[in-house]
Amino acid sequence: MNAGGRSINYLRISVTDRCNFRFRYCVPAAPFTVIPHNEIARYEEILRITRLACDMGITKVRLTGGEPFVRKNILSFIQQLCAIKTLKDISITTNGSLLTREKIQALMDMGIRRLNFSLDTLVPARFEAITRRNRFDRVWESIMTALELGMAPIKINTVVIRGINDDEVADLAGLTRDFPFHIRFIEYMPMGESHLEKQQQVLTAEIRQNIETRLGPLQQMPHRANDGPSKNFQLSGA
Repeated sequence: MNAGGRSINYLRISVTDRCNFRFRYCVPAAPFTVIPHNEIARYEEILRITRLACDMGITKVRLTGGEPFVRKNILSFIQQLCAIKTLKDISITTNGSLLTREKIQALMDMGIRRLNFSLDTLVPARFEAITRRNRFDRVWESIMTALELGMAPIKINTVVIRGINDDEVADLAGLTRDFPFHIRFIEYMPMGESHLEKQQQVLTAEIRQNIETRLGPLQQMPHRANDGPSKNFQLSGA
């Protein structure tokens, strides 16, 4: 419990700062400095910290990066993480490009049921422009494979940027009528040398208006304890 009396049960762990994509809103196109390998926390250190955190009430862990699956021996680490009995929920945020059917099945066998995919567009050419990688088909295949193998819920994280993908928010939201997806729209926050401007921010109210104009009214869902600052809505028919 923090000083404000709020119960803390969630730990977010970045296992690497490296990524095989170059998202326009994350990094510049030019070479940039990453953390040296010898300065990145070893798996043993992360496991020890996690066990100590669990002793203090943590029950939920999210693995992020960079891209978690670029780190060597990540599956072995996840298996050890799953062995911590007091952890009730482990989820992973990934761009999906390195997930094969075999890896997804291995995650399922370990007990992982939740994947969050970073996907900012449904247009392959636009995907390449945003990520600087031609991997849309590979990512979509991973999402469909996770769905087929029984991962649930599958969440898709979309950073909305004016003039780049803000015209797709309704298309992405509409996926929830065809698939059991949770689509999470994230406001773009200018940072570092991303070369994107604050004027390209699309705030939540505008995102909601765009969706409702195309797809009809959204029903706001009750706020849950672990939702943080997010607001949850559901489309009719989803």
